[in-house]
Amino acid sequence: MLRLKLPTDPRWANIAEKNIEEILTDHAFCEQKAASYAISLLITYPEHSDLVDAMAALAQEEMSHFEMVHKRIRERGLVLGRERKDEYVARISQFFPKTPDRDLRLVHRLLIAALIEARSCERFKVLSDHIEDQELAEFYRDLMVSEANHYTMFLKFARQFGERENVDQMWDELLSFEAEVMKDFGTKEHIHG
Repeated sequence: MLRLKLPTDPRWANIAEKNIEEILTDHAFCEQKAASYAISLLITYPEHSDLVDAMAALAQEEMSHFEMVHKRIRERGLVLGRERKDEYVARISQFFPKTPDRDLRLVHRLLIAALIEARSCERFKVLSDHIEDQELAEFYRDLMVSEANHYTMFLKFARQFGERENVDQMWDELLSFEAEVMKDFGTKEHIHG
């Protein structure tokens, strides 16, 4: 379903589980950034009422996920660490060239968001299938479903605001690019790292 061209090595879950404090902090900030991204889209494209409605709901959902992750941090006697730079997001965000075409920029942003959600979904599945902490495994299994829904929503909007054939071609090219980027990731205790 996700069409990712380079799956995560399941051994990444071992790195994550050994560094659960880092993973939880990184995950919390991923949720916060996702909420901010949704707010940015609704502010930048207020003329698309269906997008505004969806992004307002998404921002609330992502912040509720932040709260759930933060709760797990606190339950373990930990504190939320400092925000980490997401090198993965920085790299894939460079794929599309800058364009003065506002509508095309929207499609690009939606495709980038779809990809981030797809990779998060895939990583949550790896965690849910391979970590020993059953409470966290169940938590990530539940979140995996949300990420899959976000992925399909962003892709649907990209196809709505762009010509389907062009959007699908851009999506396929972005997926190929992301597979190359992912060769440099998978060894760190980050959700996308």
